Amino acid sequence: MSQQPVHTVSGKLILLIKAGYWLALLIIATMVAASFVLLQQTMATQQHNNTLLDIVSTQKTLSQRIVFLASATGAASRDKQPALVSALKQATAEFETNYDLLLKQTGADPQSPAKLDAKSIESVLFAKPFHLDYFSVGLIANGDRLISALESRLNLDNDGYKGSAERVNLDASVANATLSGYAALGQRISAEADERSEKLLALHRTLFYATLGVILLVALFIFRPMSNAILRKTRELVDARNSMAFIAVHDGLTGLHNRTFLTDHFDTLIKGAHRRRERLAVVQIDLDRFKQINDTLGHAAGDYVLVVTAQRMRDSCRASDLCARLGGDEFVMILNGAGSTEDINMLARRILAHINEPIVFQGTTILPGASGGIAVYPIDADNAQDLLVHADLALYSAKKMGGGNFSFFSEELRRELDYRKQLEHDIKVAIAERAFQVYFQPQVSLTDGTISGIEALVRWNHHERGMISPGEFIPVAEKCGFMPEIGRIVISKAINEAAEWNRAGIAFGRLAVNVSGTELREHDFDAFLFETLEKAGLPPQKLSLEIVESVILDDEKTGIAAKLRHIRAAGVHLELDDFGTGYASLSHVNPNEIDRLKIDRRFVQNIHENGDNSKIVRAITELARGLGISIVAEGAETEAELDSLMAIGCDQVQGYSIAFPMPQDKALEWLTARMPKKAKLRVLQGSLA
Repeated sequence: MSQQPVHTVSGKLILLIKAGYWLALLIIATMVAASFVLLQQTMATQQHNNTLLDIVSTQKTLSQRIVFLASATGAASRDKQPALVSALKQATAEFETNYDLLLKQTGADPQSPAKLDAKSIESVLFAKPFHLDYFSVGLIANGDRLISALESRLNLDNDGYKGSAERVNLDASVANATLSGYAALGQRISAEADERSEKLLALHRTLFYATLGVILLVALFIFRPMSNAILRKTRELVDARNSMAFIAVHDGLTGLHNRTFLTDHFDTLIKGAHRRRERLAVVQIDLDRFKQINDTLGHAAGDYVLVVTAQRMRDSCRASDLCARLGGDEFVMILNGAGSTEDINMLARRILAHINEPIVFQGTTILPGASGGIAVYPIDADNAQDLLVHADLALYSAKKMGGGNFSFFSEELRRELDYRKQLEHDIKVAIAERAFQVYFQPQVSLTDGTISGIEALVRWNHHERGMISPGEFIPVAEKCGFMPEIGRIVISKAINEAAEWNRAGIAFGRLAVNVSGTELREHDFDAFLFETLEKAGLPPQKLSLEIVESVILDDEKTGIAAKLRHIRAAGVHLELDDFGTGYASLSHVNPNEIDRLKIDRRFVQNIHENGDNSKIVRAITELARGLGISIVAEGAETEAELDSLMAIGCDQVQGYSIAFPMPQDKALEWLTARMPKKAKLRVLQGSLA
């Protein structure tokens, strides 16, 4: 089952957590807000009821006070009456103000049908048996009249009632009726307040239980799934972290430790060996025919061979030893407590014998073969880097002896290492000084002797050691990653020289330049090539790139195939070098991809004596002719070889029998000498009449 990308899953989880959090927070906030509103309403209602009850209580007191003051004023002496009248006036005004406030606070309406309800406030105010509104208004009116009458009699300031006080009805019956009315009103207000409070409390209780239910639902349906999701994702992240930690220090295919782990722990192993005063053996292992397995049986077979080899390495070593895969078919074993040289020798033989056993893959028996190089601490080196380098040199020595065996690092290899290090340094200096030279070797037609091309070859004339063979410095440059820089120096110099020949009208066919896969993998190689051609003024059609079969086989993912198509589309020719020695599919021998095949020298040498080579060259020639691809044979050195090639039909040749590689001045002389001579006109003397 396919898995979603980690960032997508994390994004969805974060979105889920945020949504759940805000939803739960919104629900709880809503419930809390509703509870707060209900509480506020309950408190406001309670305060309102308390205010009404205070007014009712005050009215009851004031009604009794008004009646009492009215009686007291009538019975008092004249000198005391003004004070009593003032008190009566104040009580009456306060009673009236409170009654107006009471009506306003209760919102009682004499026209409301509610007055027919015996339990309502309107019933107490406007209906039988209390008629509180009638008695209250009457008490206020009679009080005002009495006050006006008394003020007139006492000659006090008065603009009101002028009648006698005897006509004002303020007896005990009015007071009692008013008192009983207000008592009933207080009971009605208290009853309504209790009923309203009970409803609010019931609603608040319901809301409280609903809030608890919502919190429970939130916990069950939001936070619980969210917690489960977080827990699940946390476990997944922990598992992913553990997997990443494992992958970071292990090879994904074989399960062995990788180069990173080896780099981080090698020094610790060396320190442990130093502390225990033990030897430590570094065995570097490389499969001899791994590329052939991949090319002939496929990468699945190659992967299976690597897995089986890794398992055999694990089976051959102890728990204290370390097995690692450096990459490709390169492995390293670190043997703790290795013992004497003889012990290491016996152990290495046993390991290689086990690794070299046949492997059966899908019914096919594979004999991968393995070589080993051994370096021993502290004899050969005292640090991890040098031990690995020395083991690699010993491995290279074992491979030179034919493979399938192992070799110990030696003083001779140490001298070779020192020489190689010096050579690496000198190559760097030569690159900086652009000291690499270009030699040219012509390619000619056997039929008419015309020049069909000229190949540019790198040469290095060392300032101390003289001319160094390309077979000596190119492998070192390739291993150190210097070839792209060297290749660009050679390409630039060769194109500039060919451009001068072209401007001078010197025929050289096409300039052929060797290009490695490392150079082609440079992202700007095509841009560099086109820029060099443009600056030099050499038409793209005058240039050929020679590539080996492994490059044409390179996977599309590297971008080399697309880059080659781009270069060829610009007019540059492509040639397949050393044809017949690799594992190229015939599907790549395509006139839409390749312009010329170059037969390797091993098929050309002694072709007149070797019937098999003759058949191979003939087959390649006929194949190329049938596809419309030109062909050139390299390495022709004798007259007999040239005759055989001519008989087969391979017209174009390159080799020492034609010309040796030459520096640019000698090449210019060689090309100039073979230019067709122009006819000269001769002026005849005398008269022909």
